[in-house]
This record gives sequence, C-alpha cells and structure tokens, in this order.
Amino acid sequence: MKAPPPYEPASRDERAALAPAVGDPRTWPVSSWPDPQSLPEGLAPVAPFDYAMLPDRLRPWVQDVADRMQCPPDFVAVPMVAAAGNLIGRRCAIRPQAWSDWQEFPNLWGCIVGRPGMMKSPAMMAALAPVVRLEARALEEWTAAQGQWRAEAEIAKARAEARKGEATRALRKDPNALVDVASFCTPDQDEAPILRRYTVASATVEALAEKLIENPRGLLVVRDELPGWLAGLDREDAAELRAFLMTGWNGKDGWTFDRIGRGHRRVPAVCLGVIGGAQPGPLGEYLRAAMRGGASDDGMLARFGLLVWPETGGKWKNVDRYPDGPAKASAFAVFDELEALDPLARGAEQEDGEGPPFLRFTPEALEVFTDWRTDFEAGLRSGDLFPALESHLAKYRKLVPALALVFHLADGHSGPVGFASTLRALHWSTYLQTHARRCYGVAQSGEADTARRILERITKGDLQREGFGSRDVWRPGWAGLADQKRVADGLELLTELGHLESWQEPTRTKPKTLYVINPKSLPLALATH
Repeated sequence: MKAPPPYEPASRDERAALAPAVGDPRTWPVSSWPDPQSLPEGLAPVAPFDYAMLPDRLRPWVQDVADRMQCPPDFVAVPMVAAAGNLIGRRCAIRPQAWSDWQEFPNLWGCIVGRPGMMKSPAMMAALAPVVRLEARALEEWTAAQGQWRAEAEIAKARAEARKGEATRALRKDPNALVDVASFCTPDQDEAPILRRYTVASATVEALAEKLIENPRGLLVVRDELPGWLAGLDREDAAELRAFLMTGWNGKDGWTFDRIGRGHRRVPAVCLGVIGGAQPGPLGEYLRAAMRGGASDDGMLARFGLLVWPETGGKWKNVDRYPDGPAKASAFAVFDELEALDPLARGAEQEDGEGPPFLRFTPEALEVFTDWRTDFEAGLRSGDLFPALESHLAKYRKLVPALALVFHLADGHSGPVGFASTLRALHWSTYLQTHARRCYGVAQSGEADTARRILERITKGDLQREGFGSRDVWRPGWAGLADQKRVADGLELLTELGHLESWQEPTRTKPKTLYVINPKSLPLALATH
C-alpha cells in the first residue's frame, strides 16, 4: 500500500473554491475559510528492508555483514545491488515491453542516508568488496601484460635496429647493394594493454571520457559524501562535468569532445553508475535548494533511484565472529560470473547482430510489470505529488525493469526475465517510495520550522492577524526568521496549508502583498505554541 506523502497541500484553485470569489479576505466570515492542514512533523515512516528482495545467492552475505556490523541491511544491500547492476552495464539491456524497442541498461544510482557513526562507509565498502577484488585482479593482469608488452616492444626495437645496422653496413661496402626497405622502417608497435576499470572516484570530463572509451561497459562512481560532491557540481566551472554525469545515467547517449594532442574523441555511449552516502542535514539542504529552483534543480538527485534512509534505532549488541565463509564465497561468485557474462549464451537477443544484447520479460512477468506500470503512471499523472518527488518517482520507469534484470542475471538464470525477479523489483519499488518520501519530506522540514516560528509570532501578537507583509517578519531579526528567502518559503507553506491567505492591497504605486491569518488556524497555532 502506498504511504501518504509528508503533506498534501491544497492547490490555490482548491482554496479559491472554498473561499468567496472576490473581496478582501479580512472581510470573509469564518465559515468561508478552509480548514487548515497541520504542518509536517518528524520523519515520514519508511518500509523496513526485506531480505526476500535480494537474489538468493547474495542474501546470506548481506545478512552476515549487516549483523556483524550492527548496521541497517539497507546500507549493505543498496551498494551491492548498484555494484552488480553497473558490472553488467551496457553488455545487456532489458526491453520492458513485448514488441517495442524501449530498452534500459542496469547502471544504477544509489545513496544511503544516515547520521554520522551509523556505519555507512564501512557497510558500503564491505558491499563493494567483490568489485575491489575484481579491480585488484585486473591490475595484476594488466601489470603482467604491460611488462610483457614492453619486453616485446624492446625486442622488436632491437631486431629493427639490427636489420638497419646490417643494411647500413651493406650499403657502405656497396652503395648499389640491394637492401630491404623495411630495414629502415620503424616497426609497428602493438597497442599497449588497457587496464580494465570498474570504479572511479573523481575526474575531469576528459579523463572520464577516456576511461569510458577504454571501458565501454561502463563505470561506477563511488563517493563517500554525495551532497558535498553534488554541491560542487553546481558551480559554473563544473557545468560540463555535471552534464556529462547526467548523460551517463541512461547509458545510451554518446559524447564528443576535443583533447589537446589527441584530437577529436567520441564516447559512443556514456554509461555511469553512482553510489555514495549522505548525512541527513547536508542532504536536506541540497534538496531544499533543488526544490527552490536553484542550480541543483535539474533532476540530478532524482536519478538516485536507490535512495534509502532507514531507521537506525534498536538495541545494539556486540557481534564478534568469523565472517560467513560460504555466504561470502557465494556472493563473490555472483560478481565473478557477472564479470564473465556472455548475454547471448544466457539467451539474450541482438538485432541484426548489432547493438547491445537484450532480454525481455516472460509473459507472466510482463503481465505483472504492465499492471504495476499502469497504476504507477496513473499516480504520477494524478497531480497529488509535489514536483520534486514526482520527478524522482518518474525515474522508476527505468529502475524497476533494470532491477529485475539484475536479479535475474545475479541468480544465474537464462532466457527471458522471470516472474520471481520481476516481483522482487516491484517489491523494491514499494520499499523505495517510502524512503523517497522521507527524504523529500525532510527537505520541507526547514520551511515547516520557519512556518511554525511565524505562527508563534502571530499568537504572541508580534504580527497583525488582519494582515502583515513579508518585511514585517524578517526585518525584526527574530531567531530563525531573519532570512528573507526562508521567510518567503515559510509564508508560502502556510498559504498552501490554508493558515494564511495572500491579499494584494492597492497602494499609490504597486499593490502590496499582505498575509491574512485564517481565523480557524488560531486555535491550532495557540495549541502548538
């Protein structure tokens, strides 16, 4: 069942329908005013993590790590699922409909939210351990190949110099001697071995693009504290990097750039995943900036479909035991298999032998996915969601089928994506929606606090109940009410919830905006004061 949003503000049209069509609100009878809605308080409830949502071969290891670390299982499961999806990358897509060419890649973006000291970083590193092992193995193989390549290059160079020396000596004895022209040609050198990369931490657009040219499957960006990194991307000098990262979310679009010394370069398809952590405070500030229409209001955070903020309470216990060896081996084997994945051998299709291979749903899975999407799209178009949350949830069109593909391949299945994997993905959708509502609801808590302080000033008599302006609120410099922008946001929230009604009072120059208090809200304001 879908959890309710943090609050459901009445629209301006709905408020107008409840009030007289014309006239000064100061003259409205009390019966004409709408019933005010309560200000949002506290954190919205979230669904607990259900281990049944995980592939069978990953579940025991997530349980073991979460228990030994005494951290929420969400902190382990989300990075592990994101890592598995990005390991598949562009090698296999899913087409969520029976006939169309709509397809999505499983490069996933995730963020785990929790207070400092809640084991976010250790849990994430434990979840990424299989990828770290793959990176270590790739580095070892590359180092050996690099040494072999250099040795062979030196041998080829020595042979060329020897042939050139013999030809030179022959020409000295007889200028008309027949010599092989190739003796004076620089030998062609094989391309240097390419290091297989799986993750990156930070890089310029050019460096990331070069890495993607060498690693067309895709890369996973790993950041410890996401809000600070995202805020840095808001700067004007980081605009190109931000655009590049956002392009990498769908894994489909190319990118062309020019590099000094290397000329015109093109990434056929930018495929990037992102995983990181966040503290509630910085995340809330970043979300508030986005929801106010600032530089960060471009859908960047909406791409973090795997956004979770679990409960971190409960009784702590000391767990001191060896890691579960079989569970760890099983999880690591999943990543080894995904690294060596041959989609065509798993039953994937490919159009005319070109383009990325893809899988579709089984008939049963397609039916349940289509039923979900029908209800989901209706909810998105209902107008009940505030814009930022609506933008976030809209990205589930990719997230849900991508998760189903990851679970299908992680459990070693072949052929079309089945009912069980699809049901898991739909379970994730229900679970993740509650976490998204909590995160976006907290972004409004600042406005709620400001609104609450304004109501307190009204009940104290510091603001005229018959009408006051924004300047009357911020000019005195009261605690929490000195910032003009925050005051404007608080007044807007009180207006949306029916506590205030704005009124354009005519003046000799331009109309002055006054806020008139809803008489019905005074008992509520006094009760909360």
